[in-house]
Amino acid sequence: MTSSSSRSSGSSGSSGSLSSSPTSSAAPRDLTAYGWDEAWAEAFALHAAEGLLPGRVIRVDRGQCDVVGAGGVLRADTAFVTPHDPMRVVCTGDWVAVEPGGNPRYVRTCLPRRTAFVRSTSSKRSEGQILAANVDHAIIAVSLGAELDLGRIERFLALAWESGAQPVVVLTKADLVPDAVTRSYLVQDVETTAPAVPVLAVSAARGEGLDVLTALVSGGTSVLLGQSGAGKSTLANALLGEDVMDVQAIRDIDGKGRHTTTTRNLLALRGGGVLIDTPGLRGVGLWDAETGVGQVFSEIEELAARCRFHDCAHDSEPGCAVRAAIEDGDLPVRRLESYRKLKRENQRIVAKTDARLRAELRKDWKRKGAQGRAAMEAKRGRLR
Repeated sequence: MTSSSSRSSGSSGSSGSLSSSPTSSAAPRDLTAYGWDEAWAEAFALHAAEGLLPGRVIRVDRGQCDVVGAGGVLRADTAFVTPHDPMRVVCTGDWVAVEPGGNPRYVRTCLPRRTAFVRSTSSKRSEGQILAANVDHAIIAVSLGAELDLGRIERFLALAWESGAQPVVVLTKADLVPDAVTRSYLVQDVETTAPAVPVLAVSAARGEGLDVLTALVSGGTSVLLGQSGAGKSTLANALLGEDVMDVQAIRDIDGKGRHTTTTRNLLALRGGGVLIDTPGLRGVGLWDAETGVGQVFSEIEELAARCRFHDCAHDSEPGCAVRAAIEDGDLPVRRLESYRKLKRENQRIVAKTDARLRAELRKDWKRKGAQGRAAMEAKRGRLR
């Protein structure tokens, strides 16, 4: 099996040549296999009149990209469409307009994206990083070989909902939990964490549960997300029906593994649809995901709408429907804490680029500080 590193070096050949990425050996001439439809054709009409060719980006690295077009897979330079804004760079999954010839060959423009999966970077600057574009399903792979981290799942879900894609949680390595009752409880825990989201327990090694997932991803573009060691590459191979992605053993001590996927690759599935495989994500920072957070915690927002005060902090206010649900056992405390944490984090991210929001947050902090000082002074007065 060819390693990820050798694929990377092999794909840096001459411009216009067939790529040595996993998809190049079976690039169909019919772009509908990669998601091309009448709406994309209409959006591309002006570029077609200029003599440019349509294609979909299946891999990006070092300022160049592999593009699948009607004639196969070609190598193109992205210099003309690499702006200073990192949110507008060419990304795996983009539909692009490519020059019909030339050496080097250039991507001239990207078509407007329907959806985009974005996270914040680890940079001290406030920047977003696009992981995949034009995605219909966001498959969040979570290994049952390690303790479930429900908070991390909620983060992935918030970004998935914000992207415009339909999230799906896939609990991989189900064979490591042979007891059916225990496995059902784990699935139930995740279902509580992921309202309105399909949760599937699968074992790629044994082929269990893959039929439902295969049917789900056959109608569009899916991106595969998760930590290293979550079994993404094994799952991708199972969906592809062949060993295309490298697989490495996980560490027994913590169930984690090394990055076996080093770039984002778009691959055509035999049963229809395409899959974008991504490297393992250590950090899952939110990026302007207020709507996504609200979707993940929809039950809390519905309860909050019934609170007596519209600005209820769900702490000790009278008439708080959220606190009442916790006291009745209908809402886990962990869910409220996670909701607050992600809301605060998202506010900080947005405030870095929104001066008005920064001013509002500063005003709110001052108001709460004044209330705290007034309460302390009142308490001291009662003690005198």
